[in-house]
Amino acid sequence: MKGLLGRKVGMTQVFTEEGLLVPVTVIEVVPNVVLQKKTLENDGYEAVQLGIEDVKLQRATKPQIGHAKKVGSAPKKFVREIAGNALSELELGSVVKADLFAPGDIVDVQGTSKGKGFTGAIVRNNQKMGPASHGSGHHRGIGSLATIGRNNGIINKGRIMAGQEGGYTTTNRNLEVVKVDAENNYILVRGNVPGPRKGYVIVKTTTKRVKQVTPKALINRGEGQGE
Repeated sequence: MKGLLGRKVGMTQVFTEEGLLVPVTVIEVVPNVVLQKKTLENDGYEAVQLGIEDVKLQRATKPQIGHAKKVGSAPKKFVREIAGNALSELELGSVVKADLFAPGDIVDVQGTSKGKGFTGAIVRNNQKMGPASHGSGHHRGIGSLATIGRNNGIINKGRIMAGQEGGYTTTNRNLEVVKVDAENNYILVRGNVPGPRKGYVIVKTTTKRVKQVTPKALINRGEGQGE
């Protein structure tokens, strides 16, 4: 499985030579530095650890500084592992750029969803409303939680209720890479990806069966890099 780290810049649109509008998300892919390689012999699994965006030494911990110093790099702000052996040929300290992917590749993009604050059971869990008639007394409430006889009057762990919505790790799958620009460090992915603008994302080869499709021919008019 191939993968790299980046930042969500925003959304824009491009046009194909057939005149079709394609909504895309712009992902900034600054050079990813290989910080560590996990092997079956030493770690029990195979993976490559990547990092992006330097951190000032006074803001990094000693373990972070020592870990990055082994490969001749500065400590990184965003560090994640890409599982598998697709990147195993890379050397420690080497750089991975946006051209790791090509137009037509199908990818999964993982990020942290936008926080939406405290929401009720209807919005958060898509539960039904109560009777809408006058005098009902129950329109948007959560309803019965602990009925005696069915669960001994207790609320079991995992019961869907009102609460904090958003701010969790989520993945949008089966997204097509529309354009790759390694010189300007960005890729265009069809559709939307999780998270706010400037949020960190992980772009990986999809886990679905189809890994690649015929790339779209775009009108060369100098597409913008988001809003």
